[in-house]
Amino acid sequence: MTTRAELRRPNILFVMSDDHASHAMSCYGSRINNTPNIDRIANEGIRFDHCFCTNSICSPSRASILTGQYNHLNGVKSIDDHFDGRKQTFPKLLQADGYQTAIIGKWHLGHGGFADPTGFDYWSVLDGQGDYFNSEFIEEGGRQRIAGYVTDVIADKSLEWLRKRDKDRPFMLMCHHKAPHRPWQPDERHSRMYEDVEIPYPETFDDDYANRAQAAVQAKMRIGRDMVVTDTKGSPPEGLSDEQAKRWKYQRYIKDYLRCVASIDDNVGRLLDYLEAEGIAEDTIVIYTSDQGFFLGDHGWFDKRFMYEESLRMPFVVRYPREIAPGSVTESIALNVDFAQTFLDYAHIEAPADMQGRSLRPLLQGTTPDDWRTAMYYRYWMHLDEHHHVYSHYGIRTDRYKLIYYYAQALGTPGSLDENRPPEWELFDLNKDPYELKNVYGLPEYEAVTSELKEELHRLQAEVSDLPVDEI
Repeated sequence: MTTRAELRRPNILFVMSDDHASHAMSCYGSRINNTPNIDRIANEGIRFDHCFCTNSICSPSRASILTGQYNHLNGVKSIDDHFDGRKQTFPKLLQADGYQTAIIGKWHLGHGGFADPTGFDYWSVLDGQGDYFNSEFIEEGGRQRIAGYVTDVIADKSLEWLRKRDKDRPFMLMCHHKAPHRPWQPDERHSRMYEDVEIPYPETFDDDYANRAQAAVQAKMRIGRDMVVTDTKGSPPEGLSDEQAKRWKYQRYIKDYLRCVASIDDNVGRLLDYLEAEGIAEDTIVIYTSDQGFFLGDHGWFDKRFMYEESLRMPFVVRYPREIAPGSVTESIALNVDFAQTFLDYAHIEAPADMQGRSLRPLLQGTTPDDWRTAMYYRYWMHLDEHHHVYSHYGIRTDRYKLIYYYAQALGTPGSLDENRPPEWELFDLNKDPYELKNVYGLPEYEAVTSELKEELHRLQAEVSDLPVDEI
């Protein structure tokens, strides 16, 4: 019988960016940029094509990753909620079982009281969103402003911690980049990338939001109308039509976004090179992901929040040579609430009963269990936030269909645009309509499907102990 001391316990390097959409990664078939170092992870490991967040906004996704719980249980439903560091997290469990643990970079779960990071031997995190240049870092002993470009600094600090670690014990390092979050400020090294190139426009760039719920019409995320001078680093030249100005803004935005991505990719390469130079690449699980997706001009938008595909999907690539076949791809549904249990599985630590995900290890090994999920549940809580004006909603996604319920109108927020508007449904047939342009809810040919999806939606809500809105 294998004793615990003889069990192989891999190192874990978890690299997460903020707002990096999968369709801005060449391993996912990007038409607009190349990410050779992130591609190294995918090419030498596995790419998940259907990894989804359960709430497409920064703080809630981070809380779900730490706890393995949906937001109504972990307490972080919006970016205004602070995380309660007394809660159980996978870093705490790893730390208690002998792992060296650290988090460096973006935390975005609050500071002070019980909100600072717990379960880490070392933490050095940005104050809130942080700054692209000369950012302030908070550590257990105080605050320090560090000169330099934040993506480089986070990688520098990560490499420094790795060099000083106890090499006789496994480690878990969370390297969390600020980039490519708004306002998309590139470093000097990448500032002239794409200077003489016109970046292709997405297929849905001129979406008119016809045949959809009012939520899409009312959202304040349009590139032409809602981007501000700090986003585009200037105003459009005089004399442009509205359509020309929209395209000018897109080019300014997307080029800076991609320049920020290029800096991340360079620094991912530095970490990978370190693992190889140390001779520990074989014994280290390397993950690259983002806290959610992002609209890159898709539907004419920037930002995230919606359950639409570009926002819902997270990039998720993993390398672990001892178990993962190079060049693997899986289309099985994975969720951010699965990450915690996956890491505990590899560390041979039993996951707490209140974690709501499932270990992805079988998928990483190339096998999809017969009882694997065929649908996922999503809920966005920040109804009509001041800046983006997205309706609260929840829904279900299967391999073919997506059903979304914009329920908050039913709550009758006094004086708001939704006060006298009934709740709305959207149903998309992803096989026929992959860009989610045609709401087929209410069409006779989809009545049976709709009924089945609503039943499954209720089942998933009950399974994760969430409460439906009464009007459903």
